Amino acid sequence: LGGTGLTFDLVVLPHQIPRAIALADLAPDVQFVLDHCGVPDIKGNAEHPWREHMSEIARRPNVMAKVSGVVAYADPGSWTVETLRPYVEHTIGAFGWDRVVWGSDWPVCTLGGGLSTWVAATHALLSGCGISERDGLLSGNARRLWRLK
Repeated sequence: LGGTGLTFDLVVLPHQIPRAIALADLAPDVQFVLDHCGVPDIKGNAEHPWREHMSEIARRPNVMAKVSGVVAYADPGSWTVETLRPYVEHTIGAFGWDRVVWGSDWPVCTLGGGLSTWVAATHALLSGCGISERDGLLSGNARRLWRLK
């Protein structure tokens, strides 16, 4: 993919993030997008080693993160915004507001309640952030990453 201007989405489980790191290191001229906040085990309340792996992959300037569909990894009958918050906030904190994009992950997000539920949860998660941060996550960063008008 080097030199094509195309991006490569990384859809990996937490224990596979070290392999994604190795790939990003081998191809520094390729822009990678780590999907679904690195697929954390939210239902199992497992932040480790996911948390450490996310911090490490975020050190690669050629990797961005997609905040997408994490409701599919939570308990569909009991998750709340606060259940998702540590995972989304760690992802944004590790990558920074300028290296995260939002995604619906539709139709997979229906496993956790549906698209409108995920959109509402996203807005609740972003309620305390600034307008430029929110706009970057929801559209500006994607426009820049994929050179959209």
